[in-house]
Amino acid sequence: MQKTILYLALIAALSSCKTSKLARLQPGALKPAVVTQPTPHDTDDPAIWINPADPTQSLVIGTDKDSDGGLYLYNLKGEIIGKSEPLKRPNNVDIAYGFKIAGRNVDIAVTTERETNKIRIFSLPDLKAVDNGGISVFEGETERDPMGVSIYTRPSDGEIFVVVGRKTGPASGYLWQYKLEENAGAIGGKVVRKFGNFSGKKEIEAIAVDNELGYIYYADEQVGIKKYFADPDKKDDTELAFFGQKDFKSDHEGIAIYKKSAETGYLLISNQQKNTFMVYAREGSNGDPHKHTLLAEIPVSTIECDGADVINVNLGAQFPNGMFVAMSNGMTFHMYDWNNIQALIDQFAK
Repeated sequence: MQKTILYLALIAALSSCKTSKLARLQPGALKPAVVTQPTPHDTDDPAIWINPADPTQSLVIGTDKDSDGGLYLYNLKGEIIGKSEPLKRPNNVDIAYGFKIAGRNVDIAVTTERETNKIRIFSLPDLKAVDNGGISVFEGETERDPMGVSIYTRPSDGEIFVVVGRKTGPASGYLWQYKLEENAGAIGGKVVRKFGNFSGKKEIEAIAVDNELGYIYYADEQVGIKKYFADPDKKDDTELAFFGQKDFKSDHEGIAIYKKSAETGYLLISNQQKNTFMVYAREGSNGDPHKHTLLAEIPVSTIECDGADVINVNLGAQFPNGMFVAMSNGMTFHMYDWNNIQALIDQFAK
């Protein structure tokens, strides 16, 4: 049964950070532990990179969406500590670990570059281009303009695939999936799949991949969330689930997947115009892995959030059970202690 959605007046007590002007726009909103330094133009989407040597030194990579934009690198204090080369309107970003280039394993960030119709790939944590200028996407199509991006790393063999969405597209085959391959010391890619239904109402931007369970989720922005198999070798483009149709004020935006265990956790999806996140069970509901009923609605201080990411790793005293990071108006990203979000989910479950 769908849980009754209640706002909790005591949410503000869960965080000790100071209330900003933006936070006061959402009464009772959960406040972030950290607000990043602003970028010059327009933040859009974050991703969290876990430092394998010391998780407390992990970083957030975020896009600054402009014709003179780029990828920005933040430490866990929210300070900007690095920037990529200039990019022509980077939109979304995702991360993969251990791509082999010239015999060495390299962690990578993949972003869409809308004005050049490419995906761009950078090594981490130094944000150096490793793509020989980028991989052209949606070639041969009249509707290109790449926006959303997410990465599937296949558990069985470590092969890495990038799923790309666009500003507008056809009723079917809206998303294209590319297999990344080494090419003369750089990273190239080839199309291996075209899939995904589209309502035609607005666009598909938010995409998230659950590597362990093997699913892709994406937001048909004013309609709902759709779910497909992630592995292109399955050759099965069945739409497995379509949910959230009546739970959102308007746009369905950023999708983040919190993993409590190998098979359990939460899907957190931005209810953009309401400044909340809708929470669904990652493992499904009532014994059905493709039935995702609403568990909770979490009001946050992020304003009109486009993109989000979450991790379950201990990042130190400030984020002992992981961190949730979300884009906000004001050219910033907000970092939340996962414990505070989990406390609210638990309250709704009672």
